[in-house]
Amino acid sequence: MTIPNFPDLIGQQKLFEGTQNRFRHRSDALGCEMTFSVYLPPQTEKGSVPCLYWLSGLTCNDENFSLKSGAQRVAAELGLALIIPDTSPRGEGVAEDPEGQYDLGLGASFYVNATQEPWSNHYQMESYIVDELPRLLEASLPLQPIRAISGHSMGGHGALVLGMRHPKRFRSISAFSPIANPSACPWGIKAFRAYLGPDQDSWLAYDACHLITRGGETPPIRIDQGTADSFLKNQLFPENLLQAAQKANVLLDFNYRDGYDHSYYFIATFIEAHLRFHAQFMSAH
Repeated sequence: MTIPNFPDLIGQQKLFEGTQNRFRHRSDALGCEMTFSVYLPPQTEKGSVPCLYWLSGLTCNDENFSLKSGAQRVAAELGLALIIPDTSPRGEGVAEDPEGQYDLGLGASFYVNATQEPWSNHYQMESYIVDELPRLLEASLPLQPIRAISGHSMGGHGALVLGMRHPKRFRSISAFSPIANPSACPWGIKAFRAYLGPDQDSWLAYDACHLITRGGETPPIRIDQGTADSFLKNQLFPENLLQAAQKANVLLDFNYRDGYDHSYYFIATFIEAHLRFHAQFMSAH
């Protein structure tokens, strides 16, 4: 029997007794073909496991994290699947930055549901990550509906925002070097103006600094930020998120890491701590 939109396996390697897999499928939410990567730990040979969704940053695709982070070793120990979607829709007819810049369009979705044309035709990444992809994968792979979310830079923004907007879907949130206050930084202003339009009030629904002050349920959050990050002063603004969390009395495990930059060397150094942070919230009860 053929299942509509069932993902096609396009690559597989054995890794720490589990498998690193790459899939392709047709996304209804995005209206295009998408690739994504999944690490299945060895525990999936005997049953289903919880999963961590990882959102990568600007210019990345679904392979940056799987190739550079070294996360699979600890994921195999913990019995945790790693779900790594692409960073934007792609393909013929998908809008891209008319100036060819890296910070809008392809590889730069900011994980929002765009409301403005031409972006709204395909850039529905929130729906893809929160609804379509979990539904597809949990129906076809040995995955439990127990999820955490993490990411880096633009993906750190995505993890914070999607985790806060959907606290019933994700048990915990973590981020490396997140764009913490996108409505106030050049990257975020450019993206939000394009995807969401000129009304800045609509931007706040995708700004972690605003969301954390709304009250209600907020999953546990961990953030690591390198002090030698070249984007720290003009794009990331973690201090704004720290102030917002303090005002809202939201506990935030925030760590400045002396001398670390914005690269995957930083992620590889601290990814084990993040996976162990999430694992404590991933039991079935």
